[in-house]
Amino acid sequence: MNSIMIRRPLEEDVKDLNNFFRMVITDTFHKEGIGDLLRDMEEEIKAKKNYLNSDMDSGGKERYFLIALHGEIITGSIEYGPASDLIRKCTDQALQDLYEVSTVFVHPDYQRKGIGKQLLAAMYSTLRNKGVEEFCLDSGYKHSQKVWKRKFGEPDYLLKDYWGEGAHHMIWRIKVNSI
Repeated sequence: MNSIMIRRPLEEDVKDLNNFFRMVITDTFHKEGIGDLLRDMEEEIKAKKNYLNSDMDSGGKERYFLIALHGEIITGSIEYGPASDLIRKCTDQALQDLYEVSTVFVHPDYQRKGIGKQLLAAMYSTLRNKGVEEFCLDSGYKHSQKVWKRKFGEPDYLLKDYWGEGAHHMIWRIKVNSI
């Protein structure tokens, strides 16, 4: 989509972004066949709200978001911050000093239109400008894992059956300049 604007979120975007997180996470859980895991869904939504609050409170120093808009509609998000506890624990601290790129969400009505690709390109540019040479990214969602495998190849860490039988978790270590 050519009419997408990518920018930093403003304070007045917070309510709409929190609604966006709820909508995308709920949609994702249902598409993944785990829509009945309401507590997990609420924890995921709360974590994203906390990440956004950390960005707003620190002026982008603790967490750093970019959002995609089509007119007034939030169509996507991406952020970076410290590697999660899960990543640090499951890699035996090997990635603890890397930024993690996460909250890569695209509105269900706007998926498969290149918005995720535009958000990633903007994030690469942001990280390069900060002098960041590599980052990590993880996913426990099967659909997202397929996307990331096409984009980045096989994961550096495969946590087999991490979420239950057949539900793996994957972690990638990505060099910014290799993209």
